[in-house]
Amino acid sequence: MARVPSSVVAAAGLVGGYAVARWTKKRPLGGVVLGAAGLAAGRQWHRRGGAPAAAGLGALYLAGFAGAHPLAKKVGAWPAVFGAAGVVAAASWAVADRP
Repeated sequence: MARVPSSVVAAAGLVGGYAVARWTKKRPLGGVVLGAAGLAAGRQWHRRGGAPAAAGLGALYLAGFAGAHPLAKKVGAWPAVFGAAGVVAAASWAVADRP
C-alpha cells in the first residue's frame, strides 16, 4: 500500500479543517479534522525525522492554523488557508518526505 506523504496529509488537514468548519458551520467539527490530520502527519514526521522534526513541523502546523486567521482579514479566508497549507506542505516535504 502506498504511503500518503505527510506534506499532503498536513495540507489536507488545514484546508479540510477549514472547509468542514465553514460548510457545516460547526467549528469543533473542523477542529476534529484539523487535529486528526495533524496527528497523522505528526506520526510520519516523528518516524521520518525524529522528535525534533516532529516538534518543529507540529509547531509550524499550529502556527499555520493560527496565522491564517489574521492573514484572512488582509487577503481573504481561502487564500490565507491555501497559503498556510502551502508553507506547511513545503516544509514537511523538505524535512520528512524528500527522498
